[in-house]
Amino acid sequence: MSDHPRDDRSHGLETVIITGLSGAGRSAAAKCFEDLGFFVVDNLPPELIGTLVDLGSRSEGAVTRLAVVMDVRSRAFFSDLRSVIRDLGDREMRPRVLFLEARDDVLVRRFENVRREHPLQGDGRLVDGIAAERTLLAAVRDDADLVIDTSDRSIHELRRSIESAFTGSDPEMRPTLRATVVSFGYKYGLPVDADLVVDVRFLPNPHWIPELRDLTGRDPEVRDYVLSQEGAEEFLDRYTELLKIIGAGYTRESKRYLTLAVGCTGGKHRSVTMSEQLAERLTGLGIQTTVSHRDLGRE
Repeated sequence: MSDHPRDDRSHGLETVIITGLSGAGRSAAAKCFEDLGFFVVDNLPPELIGTLVDLGSRSEGAVTRLAVVMDVRSRAFFSDLRSVIRDLGDREMRPRVLFLEARDDVLVRRFENVRREHPLQGDGRLVDGIAAERTLLAAVRDDADLVIDTSDRSIHELRRSIESAFTGSDPEMRPTLRATVVSFGYKYGLPVDADLVVDVRFLPNPHWIPELRDLTGRDPEVRDYVLSQEGAEEFLDRYTELLKIIGAGYTRESKRYLTLAVGCTGGKHRSVTMSEQLAERLTGLGIQTTVSHRDLGRE
């Protein structure tokens, strides 16, 4: 089996069927495809795949990438899926099939950790259900475009394997890091969703300048005052370099969202200015960035 699946994409609509053994990581794979921009549908009956592909093809660009998660809950899956794929292939709309599997001991441990029964276990043992599913899925596995064994893969390694296989070398198809820069006031508490927290209280507070007190960090007078202070520009330069390293690491680890919280005493002057400045620099690094001033207007 090659490292990359066959690229039999339909006209204007890329379709992938995600299937495999229960407990092998279908849900994790589905989340990865969502991050890659796929419209993901879970547990769709096989006979409806063709209809869904037709609808996606006629969506005038609203849906360009479609992923369908299939498992043994779709009882007709095994007898119908191959004929559905052949039918779509005859219409030059053939989906690609990703099959996930793992060793028996790994699957047993995963089911025991979540205290779930195997869907084919019935009155038998867990290993009986796993064996039955392997037999039932053997033909589907043989026909799959890409088989990934998740036994010794972390969630991050699984995501990287999927991204490599389904985005190729085109960087525009790879999921990008998105950042939110949040200004806040320490006296109102830290943002609970912050990944990184920056304290800019090392800069003089414009609150003590009478003509600046009623203004905010968005006003040019406050911005110029804050940025003219010793260490302000140096901090922005050095922290931008650090964010470049962190951003690259987040991308390697398949982390898609970064929340950077920038705090001062009241969240009105210094943190607002520095948040705007850091957001501009993140944008300059090619990171899609939004700014939110949590406590602006509370004073």
